[in-house]
Amino acid sequence: MKRLIKGLIGGMLASTLAAGVASAEKIIIGHFGNPTPMQLVATSDALQKATGWDVEWRKFAAGTDVIAAMASGDVVLSELGSSPLAIAATQGVDLQMIAFSDVIGKAESLIARNGSGIESLADLKGKRVAVPVGSTAHFSLMGALQHEGIPEGDVTIMSMPPDQIAAAWEQGVIDAAWIWQPVQSQILKTGKLIIGADQTAKWGFPTFDAWVVNREFGMANKDKIVAFLREIEKANQSYLADPSAWTPDSEPVKRLAAATGADPAQVPAILEGFTFLPLKEQITDTWLGSAAKTIKGTAEFLAAAGRLDGAKDDYSAYVNDEYARAAAQ
Repeated sequence: MKRLIKGLIGGMLASTLAAGVASAEKIIIGHFGNPTPMQLVATSDALQKATGWDVEWRKFAAGTDVIAAMASGDVVLSELGSSPLAIAATQGVDLQMIAFSDVIGKAESLIARNGSGIESLADLKGKRVAVPVGSTAHFSLMGALQHEGIPEGDVTIMSMPPDQIAAAWEQGVIDAAWIWQPVQSQILKTGKLIIGADQTAKWGFPTFDAWVVNREFGMANKDKIVAFLREIEKANQSYLADPSAWTPDSEPVKRLAAATGADPAQVPAILEGFTFLPLKEQITDTWLGSAAKTIKGTAEFLAAAGRLDGAKDDYSAYVNDEYARAAAQ
């Protein structure tokens, strides 16, 4: 009888544990696959422990794909570039920017093929330039052309996702590309960097990757969103504490490389192409406090360029700093 009772109790406990696992909420988090500190969160169980979520990290090739996934409700939390964010907000996708994932510098740059005759922006006239249309890279390219006074029609802009850009480069069908990693490093082997997004930002065309959340999901899961941001903050701080320690043979760089397929030797330089903002800095007027204005400026530029039908008067409803403020405490 005692054995029977123990067996029943053991079975009940096992069933309870199984039910607990089964009841964990499945959450899909979107990201772009860059070898950045957030990959340390994606490759550990820290977030699952902090939130109780059953997490699937899903890589997207471009922001337009993220918009579609969030509009469908498939993805509720994701990285999203500033240009596609402006597009999504203008189109009324029910999301909010809750933090900066990174500020883009040379991580997105214009690379010209060796022998293309492109030595500066002025040389782009009559050339074939590939870029994922609707992305932050596309926004930087259009800003660079405007700054240089080159009509968009004077350049053959070819819309391609990153993998197609790599293939087109190998086939010799494009002269240049404005693109991010790891394709950027791949094509640099037979090309040269002309200009990066850090320079176009100085000209008034800033770009960044944001963390965005479905508005309704965020309101219903505030504590868990805050926990998510704290885990991302820990990863960023591990890098910011001593960037020089992130060498090709260091453990964190090896993890980033393994997670993304990047060459460990190139990861330190890739990281230098981004700026990772501590949450306490993000919640200032300079960053999240000005994000709605930045999004509006981006939308107005895209509208003027014919990429949007128009821009909203106010984008403040698409930025919510309360999660970052709570996580920064």
